[in-house]
Amino acid sequence: MIIDFHTHLFPPEMREKRTEYIAMDPHFAHLYGGPKARMATAEDIIASMDHDGVDVSVALSFGFNKAELCKSTNDYILDAIHRFPDRLVGFCTVQPNEGQAAVEELRRCAEGGMRGLGEIMPDGQDFDLADEHLVGPLMEVVREYRMIVLVHSSEPVGHSYPGKGETTPKRLYRFIQKNPGVPIVCAHFGGGLPFYGLMPEVSSALSNTYFDTAAAPYLYRRSIYRQAAEIMGMDKLLFGSDYPLLGQGRCARHVQHAGLPRDLVERILGRNGARLLGMEGA
Repeated sequence: MIIDFHTHLFPPEMREKRTEYIAMDPHFAHLYGGPKARMATAEDIIASMDHDGVDVSVALSFGFNKAELCKSTNDYILDAIHRFPDRLVGFCTVQPNEGQAAVEELRRCAEGGMRGLGEIMPDGQDFDLADEHLVGPLMEVVREYRMIVLVHSSEPVGHSYPGKGETTPKRLYRFIQKNPGVPIVCAHFGGGLPFYGLMPEVSSALSNTYFDTAAAPYLYRRSIYRQAAEIMGMDKLLFGSDYPLLGQGRCARHVQHAGLPRDLVERILGRNGARLLGMEGA
């Protein structure tokens, strides 16, 4: 089984009328304003999965700055997971700055069948992960419905790219410390956070934290998989492509051709994700 834990879906109308939505949301414009920035619908990702042998994809929304755009995309993903219940797992997004309205939207999505909250993008949504006034009530809903949280992560060094942001290991670590017991997935290898797992106190704090491999071919050499697994444990890595930014097959091959033991490849590509999603018997 291959589970892609990091993909993005958009309603067809949002893609077709991209220029209108760009004018509505500066964060969306920053990442999707260019004509080469790809946007995928539910039908697109199912076709990609069939082509590249992916069994299940986690369909993430986008961290819009505008709450109404969060809701529109949540509605679309809710519809998609009900049309493709065996292929797609839905995560929703909210604008934390909306306060109680964000809490109510998260609850609505959880009751509709969403399994997680994400991809959270603090930079684009202009909030601080450490702001308990905004984030605390959302995490209460996450705990109530046993949801998973997926957070965008950034490397504090290295090359710049659109959307990199400042959600670096230091900020992620504070967020994780404040939310023990909540399964938290740090996207893009947590911006390097796994390497701090060599510190005993950090390793202990990250006991319920996972790291997806989204966009790894853009960011790291293939040795990242072995090194991160040796530090954090083989059960902590989740395959992710960041589709449609990168093809699912390309990212799967990046793992498969990394010279890893077969057991670790299988864990990364699917078994770890299945366990986290409660799909081990599927």
